[in-house]
Amino acid sequence: MKKVIIINGAIPYLHAKGLLGSSLCEIAKETLINLGFNVEITNIANGYDIEEEIEKLANANYWIWQIPGWWMAEPWAVKKYIDEVFTQSKGRLYVNDGRTRSDESKKYGSGGSAFDKRYMLSWTWNLPKSAFNKGEFFDGRDIDEVCYHLHKSFEFLGMKRLPTFMCNDVIKNPDIKRFQEDYKAHIYNTFKDLA
Repeated sequence: MKKVIIINGAIPYLHAKGLLGSSLCEIAKETLINLGFNVEITNIANGYDIEEEIEKLANANYWIWQIPGWWMAEPWAVKKYIDEVFTQSKGRLYVNDGRTRSDESKKYGSGGSAFDKRYMLSWTWNLPKSAFNKGEFFDGRDIDEVCYHLHKSFEFLGMKRLPTFMCNDVIKNPDIKRFQEDYKAHIYNTFKDLA
């Protein structure tokens, strides 16, 4: 049975309680279990043991990152998780940075060892979809370009990406039922042939 780990980056703070992101994690879990996957969820806000997280990530075939957009990126707690867990995963998720003094053809970023794993990003942002249009806030860049740094972190480990999902306008114009239905369909369509 293939394994999925869901990293819930919902961090309750001020007006953002993390309820939408947490509900999406549960929807993903239920949908994936029905597809035949073994599923675990790590809630970053509840704390975590670094060694246990490395083992979970090393043993999972697929990683889903449920992340709220805070100030044009992931919250600091998600970055902290990545820094702590990835850095200490040397030998399990990556070997080195890829370079060697004896072979200059080996380039930076080619030392990952998680080539058999895939990841998916799922975002909740308060910005409207129109913010990605040419002439608007992100001037024609899509969400994958905006979160390029995260994609490169996973690529460093040797992973391949699955299609990104995003809910928009989650505070100003929330449509929770539609968000949840769209996400369930996204999870089903992305993973139905991967079990």
